[in-house]
Amino acid sequence: MLDSLRGYVVFAHVAQTQSFSRAAEELHVTQSAVSHQIRLLEDWFGTSLFERRGRQTVPTPKGEEL
Repeated sequence: MLDSLRGYVVFAHVAQTQSFSRAAEELHVTQSAVSHQIRLLEDWFGTSLFERRGRQTVPTPKGEEL
């Protein structure tokens, strides 16, 4: 349960900043840690939650639903 909550917090920061790196800075963790949490959520939901466009990261339709 705690991992799910952590993943959601990370998801919310990435969605707001549209950047894994900026979300990591705000959360005081590494970009790798952010990426790992997003990957866990995507595995759990069975779909991509973000579309990576170079340095910009935007939610997919499923990410928008979340």
